[in-house]
Amino acid sequence: MTTQRTSGRRKQAMAAAAVVAALLTTAACGGGDDSGDKGSKSGAAGFDAANNKVAQASLAKKGGTLKFGGAQDADSWDTTRGYYGFMWNFSRYYSRQLVTNKTAPGKEGATVAPDLATDVAKVSDDGKTYTYTLRDGVTWEDGKPITSKDVKYGIERVWAQDVLSGGPTYLKEVLDPKGEYQGPYKDKSADKLGLKAIDTPDDKTIVFHLPKANSDFEEMLALTSASPVRQDKDTKSKYQLHPFSSGPYKFESYNPGKDLTLVRNTEWKQASDPVRKAYPDKITVKFFTNANDLDQRLINGDLDLDINQTGMSPQGRTIALKQHKENLDNPVSGYIRYAVFPQSVKPFDNIHCRKAVIYGADHVSLQTARGGPVAGGDIGTNMLPPSVPGAEGQSYDPYELAGANKSGSEAKAKEELKACGQPNGFKTTIAVRNNKPVEVATAQSLQASLKKIGIDVEIDQFDGSQTTGIIGSPSNVKKKGYGIIIMGWGPDFPSVQGYGLPLWNSDYILESGNNNYALIKDKSIDGLFSDYVDTLDAAGKAKIATEINHKVMEGGYYLPFVFEKFINWRSSNLANVYTSDGYSGMYDFVNLGLKNTK
Repeated sequence: MTTQRTSGRRKQAMAAAAVVAALLTTAACGGGDDSGDKGSKSGAAGFDAANNKVAQASLAKKGGTLKFGGAQDADSWDTTRGYYGFMWNFSRYYSRQLVTNKTAPGKEGATVAPDLATDVAKVSDDGKTYTYTLRDGVTWEDGKPITSKDVKYGIERVWAQDVLSGGPTYLKEVLDPKGEYQGPYKDKSADKLGLKAIDTPDDKTIVFHLPKANSDFEEMLALTSASPVRQDKDTKSKYQLHPFSSGPYKFESYNPGKDLTLVRNTEWKQASDPVRKAYPDKITVKFFTNANDLDQRLINGDLDLDINQTGMSPQGRTIALKQHKENLDNPVSGYIRYAVFPQSVKPFDNIHCRKAVIYGADHVSLQTARGGPVAGGDIGTNMLPPSVPGAEGQSYDPYELAGANKSGSEAKAKEELKACGQPNGFKTTIAVRNNKPVEVATAQSLQASLKKIGIDVEIDQFDGSQTTGIIGSPSNVKKKGYGIIIMGWGPDFPSVQGYGLPLWNSDYILESGNNNYALIKDKSIDGLFSDYVDTLDAAGKAKIATEINHKVMEGGYYLPFVFEKFINWRSSNLANVYTSDGYSGMYDFVNLGLKNTK
C-alpha cells in the first residue's frame, strides 16, 4: 500500500470538479432529449436521454461485440459471492433466478418479474410459504435442464460462508435464523440438499418455508445469490473463475484484473426467457489500472460503457462535458458515499471522537471533491438513500451538515475532542480504494479539514478488488489501524432491510466479507429490524425505516458525504439504453444492443 498525503493532485481534482459543475449547468440549460441532439456528428441520443427513459430502443440489432471497460474487476463473478452492484447487473448475462428485476427504466426497474419461474410466487395467507414453478425449456450451457434442485443447491451455497464469503446472506438469515444448516459442503445427506426450509417435490416445483414471514422475501430471491448452481459443476472457491451458465452467454475466457469475454450460450432458448433479448454476439470487458485511461478509451470510441457505473473521473468528465455532452447521462444513484468509523480502532470506540470528525469535516469541500452538486450529488445529511421508503432527504440533518456546519465547525469539533479525552487531537488512518480517483480526492479533502482540528490523518490506499479481505476483515482493520474507511452503499433492494441490514445489524458482522464496518451492536437497532420484517403495511415499514436511520445517525457511526449522482458515458453505438432504480441508477446491462454491429 502507498500512503499519500495532501498534494497538488488534490487541488487539481478540486479545480476539475468546479469546472465540471459549471459545465453541467451549461449542459442542463441546453436541454437533453433526443430531439435536441439529432444533429450531433456522433449520432448519440442526447444529454440525459437514457436517464429513467429508454434511448434508441428501436435501433438495437442482433450481433456485434458489446465492449465494456472498468477500473475495477468484480469482487467475485461467483453468483453466491459477488456483492458489487455492477456484478449483479452484469451477471444476468450468464445467470438466471426464479425472479429478477424488471427490464424497465426508473422505478419500474426495481419491481420483481418472473425469470426461471412461470410467474411470481404463490404466497400463503400467513406469508410463510412461497411456491414457484419452473418454465419449460430452461437449460444449462451443456443443454441439460435446469431443475428445482439446481436452484435449491445454488441457494444452499450461501450457507458455506467459510468457503464462499463475500456475498449477501439475507436468505440464510431468513430461511435458517437459528443457523442449524451447515451448508452443502458439510451436508451429510446423500444428495447434499438437506436444507429443510426448501422443498423440491419435483424437478419443476420449488417451495420455500419461512420460519417467520418477511415482506421482502421475494426481493431477496431476485438477487444474484439465488441463482441456480449445478452440483457437478461446483468448483467451490474456484467457481468464480468460470461460472457455469444458465443464461444467454457463457464464459469464454477470464484473466482476473485484465479481461473477461462472454460468448453466446447456444443452448439458451429465447422462448424460455422473457427477460433477456441477447442482442450482442460477444461481450468483452477490459480492466484498466487507471480510471483516466478508461475514460479516454470511452471518449475515443474504443469502448461502449463503463462496467463499474460509478461515474467518470474528474478529468474524463471535464473533457466529455465540453466535447461530448450528448453521450452523457446524469442519474441520481441509490448510493450514499460516506466515511465510517470502526469502533475496534481507538479512539473511535468513543462517540465523541466520532462526532469530532463529523463536525470537523468540510462538507462543501467533500462534495466538491466528489464532483460538485450535480456530478457528485447533494450533501449527505443522513444514511438513508432517497429511493428507500422512509427516507427524509436533507430535511433530516441532525448535525446540520448541509446547514450551519456545511463548511465544518471547528468549535463543535473541539468540544467533542475535549469530551472524548483527546483535546489536542489524535492520529488515525483513512483506508481508501486506490483505483477510485474520486475516493482518493475525497480522502485528501477530509485529511486537510481534519488537520485544522488537530486530527493527523494518513491515507492508506488499497486494491479495490481485494475489499473483502482488507476492509471486510475486522481483524485486518484493527491490525492496520483503519479508524476511517471511505466507502459507498446502495440498496440491495429498495427497503431499509435491503439497504441497512448488512451495515447496521449485529448479526451481519462477519470475519470476512463484513460490511458492518462500524461494528454496530445496538439492541434497539436490531429490535427495529425485527419489527420491520413483521410489518406488512407500507406506511408502517416506512416509519420503522425512519426510526432506524435516526438511531444510526445518533450513534455517530457515519459521516455521509453525498446523496450521489453520476456522470456516466454511453457510446454513440449503444441502443436500448436506460437507467434503472433496480441497479441504483446504473444502465440496465442485460438488454443493451448496438446500432452498428460490424
